[in-house]
Amino acid sequence: MDLKKFIVDIPNYPEPGVIFRDITPLLNNAAAFKTVIDQLAAYALAQKATVIIAPEARGFLFGPAVSYAINLRFIPVRKAGKLPRQVINVKYSYEYSANQLEIHAGDLQPNDRVLIVDDVLASGGTARAMYQLVTQEKAIVVGLAFVIDLTYLNGKKGLVSYPIKTLIEF
Repeated sequence: MDLKKFIVDIPNYPEPGVIFRDITPLLNNAAAFKTVIDQLAAYALAQKATVIIAPEARGFLFGPAVSYAINLRFIPVRKAGKLPRQVINVKYSYEYSANQLEIHAGDLQPNDRVLIVDDVLASGGTARAMYQLVTQEKAIVVGLAFVIDLTYLNGKKGLVSYPIKTLIEF
């Protein structure tokens, strides 16, 4: 299935000069969404992952579905101030902003085999931040999986030492 046909380009969103890749048509097509989840789940199994993590907001559309499909734990990665218990956090920058990501302290255990799942690989800032969260908890990143890779932003460049799976490239 050509998944690229389910992505719509929105120019100058969220700011001038940015081309936003809208995934909602992919989500609105059951066969396309199932194809994405099946491919990401197969990658998680191949990497022998034991835990899936994904960042809000759009990562939450894929990470829990992958985790459910193959019966793995899911741990949400949230922006600052969204989690109610003690957290560990990391500050990071991405294509047009800066932010902070957090997970609950203790949700990851040493030697957990973590697959990071997200909708888009752009500059790689969010992925690097999630990697830092995983390693702070002494867990192991076994791979990263993205629905879309914006290759022109060179996000893989800073992630070359990690196995990466992408389904669609722009």
